Formats: sequence, C-alpha cells, structure tokens
Amino acid sequence: MSSPSNNTPLHFFEVTDEQAGQRIDNFLLRYLKGVPKSRIYRILRKGEVRVNKKRVKPTHRLESGSQIRIPPIRSAAEKPAPTADSVAWIEKAILYEDEWLLVLNKPSGIAVHGGSGIRYGLIEGLRALRSEAENYELVHRLDRATSGLLLVAKRRSALRSLHELIRNHEIEKRYLALVAGKMRKSKTVLAPLQKSVLRSGERVVRVDPEGKSAESHFRPQLACNNSTLVEVEIVTGRTHQIRVHGAHINHPLAGDERYGDSDYNLRLKKMGLDRLFLHAHRLTLAHPKDGSTLRLEAPLPDQLNAVLEKLRQNEPCRSF
Repeated sequence: MSSPSNNTPLHFFEVTDEQAGQRIDNFLLRYLKGVPKSRIYRILRKGEVRVNKKRVKPTHRLESGSQIRIPPIRSAAEKPAPTADSVAWIEKAILYEDEWLLVLNKPSGIAVHGGSGIRYGLIEGLRALRSEAENYELVHRLDRATSGLLLVAKRRSALRSLHELIRNHEIEKRYLALVAGKMRKSKTVLAPLQKSVLRSGERVVRVDPEGKSAESHFRPQLACNNSTLVEVEIVTGRTHQIRVHGAHINHPLAGDERYGDSDYNLRLKKMGLDRLFLHAHRLTLAHPKDGSTLRLEAPLPDQLNAVLEKLRQNEPCRSF
C-alpha cells in the first residue's frame, strides 16, 4: 500500500495482511503525514473516510482485504524530519532489542511522537535514524514528562500480539513516583477517569463516575516526613492515570504542574527537581515470539536519585 499524498484526488487502498489489526485513526495518522490530528478525526466523524463503503469510528480495526476510501486532503507543508545526527542519542537509550521489538529508556521531556506543536517525537527519530524503521510502531505511550521504559514493535505481528496482551491486562507495568505526604501503607485506587480536551488542545483528566474504569496500586518504598517514594503498578493504562489517582488520594506527584500541589512543587524545585517525578522502571511481559517471560528494568535517572538523597539529608525517612 502506498502512502497517499496531500492535495490529491480521491484515493482507494486495500489493507494488506501486515497492516491488518491496526485502528483506522492510527493508520490515517501514519499515512497522511503532515495532516493535523484534528483534521483526521473530523473527516472520520463526517464519514468522508469509508471502509468497505461504510462509515467507521476512529477505533475501527482494519481487516486484511478491506477497501479504504480517503478523500482529498489539503494540509500545511510537512515539518522537516529530524536528521540522523540530531537523534543519534536514541541508540544509547535502547536497553533491549531483538528481531521483534526494542525497548528504550525514554528521557523526560521527549515526546513519543510528533504533533500538537512538537516537530517530531521518539518514533520519528527512530525512523530517521534507521532506514528499516519505517514500519516500527509504538506499542504504548508515555507522557512527555515521564521517563522510563517504552516498547516499540518492529513488525506488525509483534504489535498485534503485544496489543492483545495490553487489552487482557497481561503486561505488568510498574512506575516509581515521588508523592506529597507520608504514605504509611499500600493503597489500591479504583477510580474511573474521564478525559476532556480544552479549547487550547490541552488534555485534562478527572475522576468521574461516568468515566472509564482505572485501577492503580500504590506501594510505599521510602517514607519521609513530607514525601513518599512509591512504586505504582497500573492495571489499566488511562491517560494521566497515576497523576490523577495520586491527587485523588491526596498524594499528588512531585513536579506535577497540572494536578499537583504548587507549594509542594516549589519545595522540591529548591532541591533540584525541575521535572515530573514519574519513571516507568519495570515491565514484565510474554515475548511475542514464543511466550517466554521478558523482564525489563530502567534505573531511576541521576537527577531523581539526587532529589531522594537530599530528602534523606533534610528529614527522617523510613525504607519499606
């Protein structure tokens, strides 16, 4: 299947076996490069995109042999792609790689993909770095401010297998976070989350009975007078889940400018924290090739370790 160009007549495509299983919105984002995400969702909503002559929702999953009709699209000129030199650091961030997938230790401040004013993200950087990475796809996402383990599928069959594990809650994801207040015992949070988008395009999430189910387990690792280092295991993977659940139980995350405590953030900033203290540090999953258990870990970044050391120096702390 060739990529449709912009400012062209109506296009028709047939889904290949390798492309089967992906969502139509993700397919369009991939093949209509340079077209704003809002425009893509608008043409889906209006029924301008058809699959087998029928309107489909953004979540519709493509099947092999399906016919896709794409209307003419006008968009601004594409932003320039990153150069290999500008993203050479990505190779050093790879913690694990085989012929099926690779796992990166994403730095804080790096988006996983371009869009919304971001020229390019980590996946675009990978594609610029390696000619064979054109078919690489993100298995899941991390917020721009969050660091840690990020899964990338190198072939469509691996992506389908890993997405199936995610849907069945069979990938164990654990994060390390610093939260305000002293947490003396483990807490399980079962609070549904509702996502909304402001006029500015900013995503905001809140606890809402009408929202999607969300489950998080907070386990204290180091409790100080005014802060606690917790390991958080998430069963679901909702947008901003850990951040909103932490604030919901009165333990907002350090450095969280959206859902956090401004006074607490200021105290931590004086200790050298200039980012969100949230790090995806452990993944456990069945390998898509043979089902063998794959366990991966990414240590806390030096800056976050330095903040913990200052906490230990300034107030009594207890390890669990």
